[in-house]
Amino acid sequence: MCTAITYNTKDHYFGRNLDLEFSYKETITITPRNYKFKFRKANEITNHYAIIGMAYVENGYPLYYDAINEKGVGMAGLNFPDNADYKEEKEGMDNIAPFEFIPWVLSQCSNIDEVKLLLKKINIANINFSENLPASPLHWIISDKTSSIIVESVKTGLNIYDNPVGVLTNNPTFDIQMFNLNNYMNLSIEKPENNFSKKLNLTSYSRGMGAMGLPGDLSSMSRFVKATFTKMNSISGDSESESISQFFHILGSVDQQRGCVHMGENKYEITIYSSCCNIDKGIYYYTTYENSQITGINMYNENLDGTELVNYDLIKGQQIFMQN
Repeated sequence: MCTAITYNTKDHYFGRNLDLEFSYKETITITPRNYKFKFRKANEITNHYAIIGMAYVENGYPLYYDAINEKGVGMAGLNFPDNADYKEEKEGMDNIAPFEFIPWVLSQCSNIDEVKLLLKKINIANINFSENLPASPLHWIISDKTSSIIVESVKTGLNIYDNPVGVLTNNPTFDIQMFNLNNYMNLSIEKPENNFSKKLNLTSYSRGMGAMGLPGDLSSMSRFVKATFTKMNSISGDSESESISQFFHILGSVDQQRGCVHMGENKYEITIYSSCCNIDKGIYYYTTYENSQITGINMYNENLDGTELVNYDLIKGQQIFMQN
């Protein structure tokens, strides 16, 4: 499963944890402005905004997990099993396959208002990439520098939610996730007061007791609560180093360690990678499960007017600096 967040200091940041028991050969992939985006049921786009993100490239096509464009819009697809429902093609609509959705949006939109206009005509169609790569059940978080939305294609239709917390995990649907926060309105960063009984002399015996009741398990609903509490109370300096460090600490509050979620046989779900994108500067930072060093790739150090994808393999081995 996965967790995605937005975060603002002086600059604006967007990223996610990818939690799975396996990975493809994903790479940091830069799509320059003149790469030809071909769509199964829509016209190809030959000139568009440049994009950087994590993708599995198959037959020259970037299957983005999460990405940002040069205008400061970020987007990520998260697992949404049993709830995601893709439709048959509809005449008069933009019939876009799930794997095309991130390129479709990020290639054309410079802010959330433009995204919402584009979504008025979209039908997320039940189209597989190939026989070996069927459509994954997903929902999406889309954010710019000031706002965030959630897009869910379910049995009742396409639901678009404003996202005031800037967080997304997996099931259930986003409206239920937000309602569930009501159950945790008693949580606080402050020392708790004795509301149990004035007849008892109850006192705090440890720091952090104001957050007692904050979920600590790895389920998607619990991760939503914990990531939201952590993010909404997070404090950081404005420097790039302080900002991205804090961003990864927020994601780290809900990451998954090998051995805690058994998927059968000898398979365990882990946080395969964590990403943090500075959407103002076009920099994609990441860590992997076995490499906690933050690595960055700046899209503006590449030729963004090119026609070919630019790929960077992930540095997965642990990078250790020996001080003596």
